[in-house]
Amino acid sequence: MTSQRDRNMLLRYRKERQKNVLAKPVAHAFILVLDQLKAGFNVPKIFRSAEAFGAAAVHLVNIGPFDPAPAKGSFRKVPARFHEDFAACYSELTEQGYTLYRLAPDAEAGLCHCALPEKSAFILGHEEFGCSFDPQDYPAIRSLSIPQYGSVQSLNVSIASSIVMYEFVRQHGTNVSEVQDESGA
Repeated sequence: MTSQRDRNMLLRYRKERQKNVLAKPVAHAFILVLDQLKAGFNVPKIFRSAEAFGAAAVHLVNIGPFDPAPAKGSFRKVPARFHEDFAACYSELTEQGYTLYRLAPDAEAGLCHCALPEKSAFILGHEEFGCSFDPQDYPAIRSLSIPQYGSVQSLNVSIASSIVMYEFVRQHGTNVSEVQDESGA
């Protein structure tokens, strides 16, 4: 039986998803790919950070409805693309010229030592199971790690997404007002 709370969440989700159709990219060309994340708390938090850092879009791979309330309105502002599986997402992004990066705690290449291209897409996998695909099936995807100095093996996915977005913005340095001025707005 569905609770009133669940019905309200679904209503908010459907309403915000309809508004998302009008969302426009703000400042940067980077994209986040959320690969089968739990639909709960982290997905809306990632949208909130994606808006703050000026993401071009967030691609959701096999993610069901989630409560958009923690996104504080950002779900309607950052373009969302929905995919049934990773292969469809991968095809779309590679056709658009994106370089894809998979965040993995065991990757040899460190985020801070990588020159990120303007068209970067960052794949964040399921909090417990990682990515839905075998990385060997996609040899063009590069793996990056976030430097960590404690004994913890990984970070919360919403925190990791914020760190990678910050590093992209740090490297590219464009701010929203510069982009809007160039477009004539």
